[in-house]
Order: sequence, then C-alpha cells, then structure tokens
Amino acid sequence: MFKAIFDPADCEVRSVIRFLNTKNVKPAEIHSQLVEIYGENIMTDGMVRKWVRQFNDGRTIVHDEARSGRPSVVNDGLVAKLNEKIRENSRFTIRMFCDEFPQISKTVLHEIVKNRFLNYRKLCSRWFPKMLTDVHKTKGLESALAFLT
Repeated sequence: MFKAIFDPADCEVRSVIRFLNTKNVKPAEIHSQLVEIYGENIMTDGMVRKWVRQFNDGRTIVHDEARSGRPSVVNDGLVAKLNEKIRENSRFTIRMFCDEFPQISKTVLHEIVKNRFLNYRKLCSRWFPKMLTDVHKTKGLESALAFLT
C-alpha cells in the first residue's frame, strides 16, 4: 500500500508525468498512477494528456513559464508604512487607509492588513496581531483572574 502525498508542487507532478512518459507509459495509466498517489483532485486526464503531448514535442522544463501580468502594487515599503500607521493608531479603519493611500484599492489594503502580510485581526474595535506572545497571554490571564476575583 502506498502513502498518499498531499498538496504537491505542480512541478513535482509534471516531473512524474515526464518520467513516466519517458518510460513509454500511456497517458491514461499515468493519470491513474497520479490519482493513486496524490489523490482524486490532482490533475484531470486531459491535463495529463496535454503535458504528455508537450513533452513529446520536445519540452523539457517542468516549471511554469514566465507570464507578463499586471505588476503588484504591494511591496515591503508599503507593508512597513501600513504597519507603522497601525501602530500609531490602533483604532483605524480600512477606509482611513484608503484616504491615505489613494493609489491602492480597498480590497488590496484589507488583504495586506488582515490576511497575507500583517495578519492583524479586529478585536474590540482595535486591531491586534493574530499571534499573541507569551507576555500578552500572561497579561490577559492576569486581567481575567483580577476580574474574576
């Protein structure tokens, strides 16, 4: 019995396809082996056939090709400025940041503050980091005990 591998990198799966294709394994068999090892949601049979066709046509690179796209407005300087503003005034709103940074959309600001970079969350009308340090946890426990007594 095989162990299942969860959440593999795309290039890993493509490398397996390239390896099995080199051994002249048919695309349908490659797909069934991928499903057996990586699970049902790994790659469709059509995508396996597409990659086999590309490898047969001479492609050797398993990584994604570079694509041109819209450049990101998020950079380390912007994240640092937002963090500084939050530390100055913890009772901020995303709308206040929209006024200060008009070139950045409200959605992107929310993503920076909450999900992807700073990991703040709203707590009692103030924003706090999600991960509390041991000092913060101890202080919270002491306050709770004081209120309880």
